[in-house]
Amino acid sequence: MSLAELSEKVGLSQTPCWKRIQKLEANGTILRRVALLSPEKIGLGLTVFVSIETADHSAAWLKRFADGVTAMPEVMELYRMAGDVDYMLRVVVEDMAAYDTFYKRLIEAFPLKNVSSRFAMERVKSTTVYRIPPEPVAA
Repeated sequence: MSLAELSEKVGLSQTPCWKRIQKLEANGTILRRVALLSPEKIGLGLTVFVSIETADHSAAWLKRFADGVTAMPEVMELYRMAGDVDYMLRVVVEDMAAYDTFYKRLIEAFPLKNVSSRFAMERVKSTTVYRIPPEPVAA
């Protein structure tokens, strides 16, 4: 949305609104401004959720794994998990052949105990909008 629209929505004039945006960027609340693309419109029609179990839980292994997986452009999100899996990846690729290529690269790069792939058939909801919790009421 434009600065004018945002200013009106939050009840500020444009200059104070712009200064607040800059402050939120400086303190790390706003990480970056992006354009949201339709993956299908740019040829990325397959979303895969990849669960990974590893036998190695050392800090050195985690760093190597996180650095390597983060560098793979197909990986949109990487989470270290609690529970029965160690890591969860959201991978977006063109098709099954592209996923197979990614999968082979992944298992060749890292010693993994188990890799399980779940293929999304339909995106029912996708948002980047966070719900802002209400301010606590002062006692």
